[in-house]
Amino acid sequence: MIEMARAKLSDEHWDYLLGGADTETSLNRNRMALDSLAFRPRILNDVSEVDLSTTFLGVPLSMPLVLAPLGSNELFESGGGVSIALASEELGIPMIQSSAVAVDLETVAAAAAGPKVYQLYLQDDQDWMDGVIERIVAAGYLALCLTVDTAVYSRRERDVGRGFLPPSAKRSGPSHLAYQARMTWDTVAHVKERFDIPLVLKGINRGDDAARAVNDGVDVIYVSNHGGRQLDHGRGCLDALPEVVDAVQGRVPVVFDGGVMRGTDVLKALALGADLVGIGRLQGMAMAAGGVPALLRAFGILEFEIRTNMALLGATTLAELDASLVEPAPPLPNPQVLSAFPLLDEGY
Repeated sequence: MIEMARAKLSDEHWDYLLGGADTETSLNRNRMALDSLAFRPRILNDVSEVDLSTTFLGVPLSMPLVLAPLGSNELFESGGGVSIALASEELGIPMIQSSAVAVDLETVAAAAAGPKVYQLYLQDDQDWMDGVIERIVAAGYLALCLTVDTAVYSRRERDVGRGFLPPSAKRSGPSHLAYQARMTWDTVAHVKERFDIPLVLKGINRGDDAARAVNDGVDVIYVSNHGGRQLDHGRGCLDALPEVVDAVQGRVPVVFDGGVMRGTDVLKALALGADLVGIGRLQGMAMAAGGVPALLRAFGILEFEIRTNMALLGATTLAELDASLVEPAPPLPNPQVLSAFPLLDEGY
C-alpha cells in the first residue's frame, strides 16, 4: 500500500502528507513515545471472543477508531471527504471532516449515513463562524470540532523546500489566518451558549487545559499535536495522554492521535485511557493507494491487529485495557514515521 501511495503522489503531495514542522522533532517524538512502551500480557483468560465495540456521544461503533481530519484531502484522492464518508459508514466508525478542503460540508454530510464530526478553522469574524455552525447543525453532524493548536500556521520545511502551499491555505489567504489566532476561551463559551451541538476541542496536551475545557462544558477532549505539524519540539502525544486522562477523570470522552500506524499502537493508547484513537497519515496513504477500497482494506488490517493483540494481552473487551498492561521500555533504534507501516500483504 505504501509503495502504491508513493507511486501515485507527486513529490510535493508526498512530503505534505508525511512532513512535520521545522526539524520534525515533534513528529518523531510521537513515534518514539509509542515505541517506548512494552506490553505486560495477562495469561490464562478465555479470549475466544473479543469485542471491540464501543460508543461515542451515544452512537454505537464497531471499534474504537476515528478517521481523523485531513486538510486538503482531495490531494490524495479526488473523492476527498465523500470517499472518507463512504468508508466511515462501511466501517462503522466516525469521521472528522476538515474544513480545509475543497468540498462543502453539506456534500459530505449527504454522502453517507455514518457518524460525522465537522472540524472548523476560523476564517472570518464571529458572524461568519455562527453562520457556518448553523449549517453544520442543519446538515446533521454529530459534533463540532475546534482545533486549538493552530493559532498560526507552522513552518514546514519539506513544503518550503518544494515551494508548496496546500490548496486550503491558498483558498483562505493570509488575512483569514488572523481569525484562528484570535480564538480564546471566550470563543468556546460563545459556542456552548449559542449552539446545541457537542463540542470537541482538538489539540490539547496539558492537564490544566483539559480540566478547564471540561469545566467550561466541552464535550470531548482530543489529545493531539497535529501530527507534529505545528509546534516543533513538543512532547510525543502518548506522553501527554496520561496527564490529560487524569485531569478529565472520566467526565467526557478522550480522543487521541499522534503517530498511530498499527493495532498495537491503538492498544497502547487505549490502555493509557483514550476512548477513541484517530488515524490520520495512514488514512491519507490508503486514500492515495486506492480510494475507498484501500481505506476499507487498511482499516480491516488495523481491526485484525487490534483484535489479535487484545487476545494476546488477555483482554476481551475495551474495559479490560488499563495501564497495568504496559510499561516503559527502550525503543528500538531510529524510530521514524515509515517504520510502523505494514509493507507486505500478509493475506489477512
